[in-house]
Amino acid sequence: MEATAVILSAPKELALGQLELHAPGEDDIVVDVSHSGISTGTEKLFWDGRMPPFPGMGYPLVPGYEATGEVVEAGRGTNLIPGDRVFVPGANCYEGAFGLFGGATSRLVTNASRAVKIDGALGAEGALLALAATARHSMAGLDKAMPELIVGHGVLGRLLARLTIAAGAPAPTVWEIDPARRDGAQGYEVLDPEKDERRDYNTIYDASGAPDVLNQLIGRIAKGGEVVLAGFYTGDITFGFVPAFMKEARLRIAAEWTPDDLVATRQLIEGGALSLSDLITHTRPSAQASEAYPTAFNDPDCLKMILDWSAPQ
Repeated sequence: MEATAVILSAPKELALGQLELHAPGEDDIVVDVSHSGISTGTEKLFWDGRMPPFPGMGYPLVPGYEATGEVVEAGRGTNLIPGDRVFVPGANCYEGAFGLFGGATSRLVTNASRAVKIDGALGAEGALLALAATARHSMAGLDKAMPELIVGHGVLGRLLARLTIAAGAPAPTVWEIDPARRDGAQGYEVLDPEKDERRDYNTIYDASGAPDVLNQLIGRIAKGGEVVLAGFYTGDITFGFVPAFMKEARLRIAAEWTPDDLVATRQLIEGGALSLSDLITHTRPSAQASEAYPTAFNDPDCLKMILDWSAPQ
């Protein structure tokens, strides 16, 4: 069994190619992917060669951990059937290529436990489930407070704001330095940071991924306030101790989603509490992958790029 996949053979060297897939077992499913998302965080780091070492990392690599499609084969040990629509956070099923992520492909094989059944009406938006679950993971759980300020109005920042409102908390303030990205708010205010005079936020969530933002945010929290790093940061993060000492600042790092987050986020979406609308700004046929990736990483107007694998190759 073969698939057409995005193959990153070296930094900034990307093309479509044919790969053999591992044979599925009784606990596996085979999924024909219809849409996959391009991450401007981790995938960009693979693209430009700055990703810190991870187990299972190397080139050639099939990127992508945001895939949605239809089950076409299901082993007898699974609880899925052909025709089910699922979200899959990638797969490691390729001969001759690393599948640390492995979701940017026309077809994949994965253990059924990694897939989440979703409503087929979501279409391409189904590929956003992992990012929404990551936002949910940073906020949900014991001793976690809802954000009063969110830094960055990209897709992650917008999801954090929507989840805050869905939880019944007061609408957060969102900072965005790019005027073009201040549009699209749903029930909350987006400001230029320079125009926000408040300096007593109890909880600030940073979704910008900027490693030099921490000192600025510590200056904006109330005494005992918390800064949550919800983005992905490649370099060392430093901050001035004295201002943080005076504020008795707390710092928390939010990791990626868990399977429970995926299920809970799906329920929020299907129940109508969380909308994924207006987050996808660009869609390209998978045959245009070599142009889509640079656009996703470099075009400031691109919030989220989706590859359409259902289009003719």
